[in-house]
Amino acid sequence: MGSGSCAGSYHPIMTQVYTARFAIGQIVRHRDDAFRGVVMDVDHAYDGPAGETGLVAADQPFYRVYALGDDGGFVAYAAEGVLEDGQSVLLPDDADRWFTTDGLGHHAPLDEQLH
Repeated sequence: MGSGSCAGSYHPIMTQVYTARFAIGQIVRHRDDAFRGVVMDVDHAYDGPAGETGLVAADQPFYRVYALGDDGGFVAYAAEGVLEDGQSVLLPDDADRWFTTDGLGHHAPLDEQLH
């Protein structure tokens, strides 16, 4: 190979690795109090139809949260940027009604299996 040839040269690619802030079984709440619930699953980035995140960045962890509403539970898919630690907002009666709790304090919905 002559000088100046790029063939076989190594060009490192820099990537940024995100670490999920919330763990499966952790209680979270939406920052606007839209819901509170338990993390059931986490994706390293948005994993839904393209263009449906609105103003929320798609390149952050997204969580499936078993959320509590007035009419029962539902699953929400939310970006990390809109979630906060919600441990202090879950009342003991809610915990007993909707979740099982392991020895570490992690919660799981009564009617769903966590993986």
